Amino acid sequence: MIAFLVPDPYREEISDQTLLSCVETTLGMVGVPDSPSVTIMITDDEKMREMNQRYRNFDKTTDVLAFQADFVDPDLESRYLGDVAISYPQAEVQALNREHTVEEELQLLVVHGLLHLLGYDHDTQTGKEEMWSIQSEVLAALGLSIEVENVKES
Repeated sequence: MIAFLVPDPYREEISDQTLLSCVETTLGMVGVPDSPSVTIMITDDEKMREMNQRYRNFDKTTDVLAFQADFVDPDLESRYLGDVAISYPQAEVQALNREHTVEEELQLLVVHGLLHLLGYDHDTQTGKEEMWSIQSEVLAALGLSIEVENVKES
């Protein structure tokens, strides 16, 4: 089960179908064999700052946070990967800076967060090169050509 928590102020900018396509394409391209569950939450800067402070000890907002769970949910009888939280205001700023739509930026951030849930990271040069390569491939499969070099630390 894929759950999307997108409040009304942001609902107009991205559809559940677009988010679902990002999730399915990412999982398919990295070879996840089952149909795991994941939650994608779009929120504001204040909530992101609170989560970043609480879980990472950084008192600032960020664009995307990934909370890896990776367990079998007995109620759903499926693997639960975790949660991805995305700051809509940060996506707006980054979309403007990169000269593409907010919807495209949100897709990039969903892919980025999912890759973190799957164990990819960019804390080393080798890890970054691998993660950025996969992101580029997934984004291309989604029909997007976005420069991913400037994704913030998540």
